[in-house]
Amino acid sequence: MKKLFCMIALAAIALTAWSQTPLRLSTYSGTSLEKYDGKLCNVTAERYLFTGWNTISLPFAVTEQELDEALGQGVKLERLVGVTQQGTEIVLNFQDCKAEGIQANKPYILYYPGETSSKKFTAVTQVANEESKVTMTTSGGVEVTMSGAARKTDGMGFYGILAINNVDANFTYIDNEKAFFYATRCYVSIPGEQQFTLTARHWNAGEITSITDIAAPSDIIDVYNVLGMRVAHNIKAGEVNNLAPNIYVVKGRKILVK
Repeated sequence: MKKLFCMIALAAIALTAWSQTPLRLSTYSGTSLEKYDGKLCNVTAERYLFTGWNTISLPFAVTEQELDEALGQGVKLERLVGVTQQGTEIVLNFQDCKAEGIQANKPYILYYPGETSSKKFTAVTQVANEESKVTMTTSGGVEVTMSGAARKTDGMGFYGILAINNVDANFTYIDNEKAFFYATRCYVSIPGEQQFTLTARHWNAGEITSITDIAAPSDIIDVYNVLGMRVAHNIKAGEVNNLAPNIYVVKGRKILVK
């Protein structure tokens, strides 16, 4: 009986391993994922990371623990939560989201504390073939989109974090026709010909909250942007979510409108 049980257990393990489709992702040119969409795959992705801030977008999820195991506990992960504008300067507001881990096909900035090198991500997980981008509009009406590159992408006219200047995670305009964003990297695009200076601002987890945490829906409030300018006067707190997606200040607390 014991021998039979062991044989059944081994057969189950073998069947599970067989059902996991092996997938090695190219983080240079990109990998066609149509046939893998929604499938449980044994994924390997070897990604080159520079010391300091990098961008990343993966077609599979990575937990906080898996991030620490792959890159070390000093790694930071942030997502774009708002954009503010003053003249030709646009501030990209990023908030710590490491506890959530990397979600499939979401654009992030990632701080890698180790030496510049190739690091390997491995996981048995579902792969998602989806578009990777988030779009927000400044109070000045400028549309800002952060996108993940599923394939090697021409960088001309976009903004990216340059490896030689990645201490603060500021995105620089690319005017070199020979520049590219390789797969699993992210870039920022802004319609039109006007060039902007993009500056990154980093917020701690929990530093930005929801309006429901600080006011009842019927409360009458004033709303300010993070530059201290009033953008709404004597409105009900429940109407705040009708404002353009951004970070605002209400009663001295920062709130996020998605």
